[in-house]
Amino acid sequence: MTVESATKRKYEHKGKCYEEEACTGRPRIDRPFREAARGDLLDPGCPTRDVLKHVTSRWGVLVLIALEGETYRFSDLRRKVGGVSERMLAQTLQWLETDGFVSRRAYPVMPPHVEYRLTPLGDEVAERVRLLADWIETNFPRIAKHWEAASKKRTT
Repeated sequence: MTVESATKRKYEHKGKCYEEEACTGRPRIDRPFREAARGDLLDPGCPTRDVLKHVTSRWGVLVLIALEGETYRFSDLRRKVGGVSERMLAQTLQWLETDGFVSRRAYPVMPPHVEYRLTPLGDEVAERVRLLADWIETNFPRIAKHWEAASKKRTT
């Protein structure tokens, strides 16, 4: 939500107002927010941290990967992801929908029929998350060796 003033543009996020580049500490009143420079994820007040938390959460990653190129009903998506509770899946889908990554379509039928799919923005972020997940899976043997070494150090 945008709040206009005579000298500054501010943006409301989760009830807090941020100046255009509040994350960077560099005021940029001359450009709209969407053209502004990157934020600063290391700044605790940066609102992009919330998006990062949603995308990189345990269930956020798995939901984004599961929805790649697919449309699922809630229960089918829950089975596909495996191990996620109804509450956590609902919360994760709400976060990703709020961030613009997931589209929710409800059909006016009984019993309720709701489908979830990625938006074009969701396709972009899912592609990047998939690259990280693929890297982890490919390099897991190397990671596991470090786990073993750390475990041996703790027991000696």
